[in-house]
Order: sequence, then structure tokens, then C-alpha cells
Amino acid sequence: MTDATDTASARSLKVPGARLHYEVRGEGPLIVLVGAPMDAAAFAPLAGLLATDHTVLTTDPRGINRSRLDDPEEESTPQLRADDLSRLIAHIDAGPAVVLGSSGGAVSALALVQAHPDHVHTVIAHEPPLIELLEDREQLRTGTEDLVATYLAGDVTGAYRKFFAQAGITLPEPVMEQMFGGERDPQQVADERRWFAHEMRASTYWQPDTATLRTAAPRIVVGIGEDSAGQLCDRTSSALAQALGTGPTEFPGGHTGFVEAPDAFATRLRVVLREG
Repeated sequence: MTDATDTASARSLKVPGARLHYEVRGEGPLIVLVGAPMDAAAFAPLAGLLATDHTVLTTDPRGINRSRLDDPEEESTPQLRADDLSRLIAHIDAGPAVVLGSSGGAVSALALVQAHPDHVHTVIAHEPPLIELLEDREQLRTGTEDLVATYLAGDVTGAYRKFFAQAGITLPEPVMEQMFGGERDPQQVADERRWFAHEMRASTYWQPDTATLRTAAPRIVVGIGEDSAGQLCDRTSSALAQALGTGPTEFPGGHTGFVEAPDAFATRLRVVLREG
């Protein structure tokens, strides 16, 4: 059984093992904006822009921020998150949907196509970190295990140094210290710990069924940020597009372009959707 509790535009839905926080804006064809571990707040500016002519659904992934788990130590797998998305789309009853997934959310969206293709008609998989598609996957797995262990041992800044180095993203040391070295929001820390301990490996080690995705009814667009050239997610996204027999589609900004430049991102997204 599922049930919903409304609080203005913010609502919750009981699903197996969790209660999901979600938000609905606007009216029209359904667009779902989803990250992992990013929560609904990161997508709010983009959602507001799209809500002028769409119903826009955003959500906190299970175990993140306001989406509470029955078992806080449960692993967050793409399959579980895809099931959550299918239940949210069915509950909203406005599908099939366009799903824009970013990073781990792009992995969730691809898993949704594999398990519930009838719930979506278009998926934009923006920079999914699918390292299993790369030739140096074993080295990347070793690096991931090392940075997770570093974080769980208590060296937060050290873990992030390793994470950004592996991701091919350069952050100046003063920025690193400012972001991760001082006083921090307790909820942000809790979500971060969950990502390192229970989500990162399951998302990055997930192996898409490219044969199923190639022949699936929903349209799949692989998105890459214009500023992401040479980064790990540029490589993984390019590998996915090649495996699907398509070319990648560029979006403004980098890995989180929808946060950095939501107006430009929304404009580009509308063009991509019209092209479909």
C-alpha cells in the first residue's frame, strides 16, 4: 500500500522501505528531475522554469534529506531508486514522463527504462558515472574503494581530494578547505555519509543492459556538459552513447550545469525535447 500526505507543494509517498519526499510544480506534460545523491532543492530553479508549461516532479532520493528509510543502513541501488521513481510517476498519474537524471540520478533513470519502460517516453541521462563501461574500470574501482575507505576513516577532505582527482575535476585547495574543512550543516554531512557509505559504489559499479536500452521504446538522450571535457563523466557518458549507437548531446555548464546556469539549461532542454 502507498499513501500520500500533502503539505502545500511538498508531499510524501510511502514506498517499500522508505517514505519519499517529493514536490510538484506547474501543469502540463510530466517532467521528472532527479539526482543521486542530489536532493530536490538542487533542481528547484530549473523546475520553476519548466513549470510554466509542464508538471514538474522533483524528489529527494531514498535515504537523502527528507526521504527517510526504515533501515538507515540500507544500500541505495539503481534498481531500488528506479522502483521509487516508477511509484512516484504512477502516483502522480501524469505519465509517461520525460525523466532528466543527473549523475547517479541518470543511472536511476536508465534503470527505470530497463525495469519500467512504460512509465517514460524520454530519458535524458546527464553524465551518468558508469565506470564499468571504461577500459580502466578496475583501476577506477580500486580508486573508489580507497576514497570510500578514506572517508569512513574520518578524513573527509582527503576523501574529497581523491574523489575530485579521480573525477578529473580541479578545485583549488582553499575552496576544498572552505567546502569540507570547517563547520558544516548536519543534514549535509548525514547525506554525504550515506552517499559514500551506501550509494556511490552501487551507482558507479552498475552495469547497464545496453542491448535492452538500445531496443527500448523510450527515447534515450545521453547528455554531457559543455565544460566537462576530459572529466570522468565525459568519458563514461561518451562510452554509454557509443554503446547505445548514438552520439552525446551537449548541455550548458559542467557536471551540474542545471544548477550553475538553469536558464540556459532549460532552454537547451526544451530544444532537445522538441527534437524528439
